[in-house]
Amino acid sequence: MFEIYLPIAEVNINFISLIIVSLFAGFFSGLLGIGGGWIITPILIFLGIPPTFAVANGANNVLAASVSGSLSHWFKGQLDIKMGLLISIGGIVGSFIGIFIFKFFFVMGVIDNLIYILYCIFLSSIGISMLVESLIEIRRISQNRFIRRKLHKHYWVHNLPFKIRLHKSHLYISIIPPIFFGAIIGIMSSLLGVGGGFLLVPIMIYILGMPARLVPGTSLFVMIFVMIFVVLLHAINHDTVDIYLAIILVIGSVIGAQLGTKIGMKLKNEEIRVTMSILVLIFGLKFGYDLFFSKVVKKLSSVTDYTVTSNNMSEFIINTAQNFPGTYAISTMLICVIFAAISAYAFKKFI
Repeated sequence: MFEIYLPIAEVNINFISLIIVSLFAGFFSGLLGIGGGWIITPILIFLGIPPTFAVANGANNVLAASVSGSLSHWFKGQLDIKMGLLISIGGIVGSFIGIFIFKFFFVMGVIDNLIYILYCIFLSSIGISMLVESLIEIRRISQNRFIRRKLHKHYWVHNLPFKIRLHKSHLYISIIPPIFFGAIIGIMSSLLGVGGGFLLVPIMIYILGMPARLVPGTSLFVMIFVMIFVVLLHAINHDTVDIYLAIILVIGSVIGAQLGTKIGMKLKNEEIRVTMSILVLIFGLKFGYDLFFSKVVKKLSSVTDYTVTSNNMSEFIINTAQNFPGTYAISTMLICVIFAAISAYAFKKFI
């Protein structure tokens, strides 16, 4: 009951589980201004989706959530488009590099192990750093200790050549750092299907010197361009984009992103970050356990053994994905992006 067959991933999975997962990921994407891929891609793997499919469809979900979330911030004037485009240039270049690395390990037959290792390292380290930072911030606030910070703190990156003026962020900065850090995010997005916001957000605040109010929206804006190329390249090279999975995930994620954005405007998120850091750390440790001791634990999986029962729609999707991968990927992204844009407008207009 409530199960749906995914023709590209070739698994049956519980529809309700996917909706709950996507709502959860989208909510924290909008709340914290970071792509939900680092939540949804690991959970898809834990639910039994093969890692290569989880990465590609997680990236597509980040794309839709980013469109929805960035539109919400743009409506409020909290987005620096010029900075976002600079970072996106590097992100697009990085996505090509990341796909090349992905394909190399895919051909060697060890891509699943690489994904597990990278998730174990990244999620564990990010969880620990988020937890420490949040606990320090909570203690500082409880003791009424306030740190007076300069509006802009200059580092060596601000002395690099090829400077331009970013009026929205009140910055005069070299184009090299945004493009360089964008490339790092692009590589990570291609390999792991994540938005990279957990790295991009602190980089924009503490290194590039952007005003904090512009960071979440700009981070989500960057993910739109990066994820378009990531999803397209995965579809063309590996045939791993599943339109059924993508549509189900986007329904929950864009609604969750809108709710997260609205609630995030009203809440202080130190306690939320503590909770999220613990969750991220658990995910990281789970990947390490699965890699070295167990692989994916079957009894925790929502995927059931399947018998291929072809129907006309499934056959059409499979044939289109195999014979016209670019068209198939673009169509999938368009459906998700249109739904995300309509949802963002509807929330702005009626809620």
